[in-house]
Amino acid sequence: MFYQPKDGHGLAHNPFNALVVPRPIGWISSRDKDGWDNLAPYSFFNAVAYVPPQVMFSSTGTKADRDGTKDSVANIRDTGVFCVNIVAQAMLGAMNASSASLPYDIDEFVHAGLEKIQCETIDCPRVAGAPAALECKLTKIVPLDGVANIAIFGEVTGIYMDDDCIVDGMFDITKFTPVGRLGYRDYADVQAPFELRRPDD
Repeated sequence: MFYQPKDGHGLAHNPFNALVVPRPIGWISSRDKDGWDNLAPYSFFNAVAYVPPQVMFSSTGTKADRDGTKDSVANIRDTGVFCVNIVAQAMLGAMNASSASLPYDIDEFVHAGLEKIQCETIDCPRVAGAPAALECKLTKIVPLDGVANIAIFGEVTGIYMDDDCIVDGMFDITKFTPVGRLGYRDYADVQAPFELRRPDD
C-alpha cells in the first residue's frame, strides 16, 4: 500500500503515528503566570542535542480557554520554563489521568493523585516519584504547518535522577521500566534492553 496524506489513506484509522514507534513520552509540567500548575503527556517528544542538552515536544491541539493552543504551550509561552518528567510503568495510570482535557485552573497533579516537588533551577513543579526529570528553559517556539501545531524547544538547566536508578555510574532504566507510545491507543514498556556497539566503538 502507498498513499499520499493529502489524498487520505482509506483505512479505518490514521496509520501515521503507528509507524513512528516507539516514541518517548514527555510528561510536561508547567506553571502559569498566576501560579496554576499543569501536567500533561506529549508523545511528540525527544532529546535533540547534547551540548548544551536540549529537548523538544510538540502540541497538536487546542482548548477553548487557551486561545488556539493547550495549557502547556500557553504556560511556557508566558513563563519561559517547563519540566519533562520521565514516565515509569508504575505511573501509567496517573499519566493517563493527567491527559484529561480540564479547565486551565484545575491542577492535573491533584486530579491524578500525584505529589509535586518544586524544581531546583526553574519556577515549576515536577512529579514526585518520577525516575527522572529535566528542568528546561524555553529557547524557541516554532509554529508548524497546520492548525495549532506548535513545537517547543528547551535547554535543560537541571536534571533530577532517582538515586536508586544509578548503578555503576550509569542511569539504569531497568530499575523503573520506561513506557513508550505506539500508535492508536497502544503503549509499550521496555522489558529487555540490549547493548549494540557501533562499528567505530
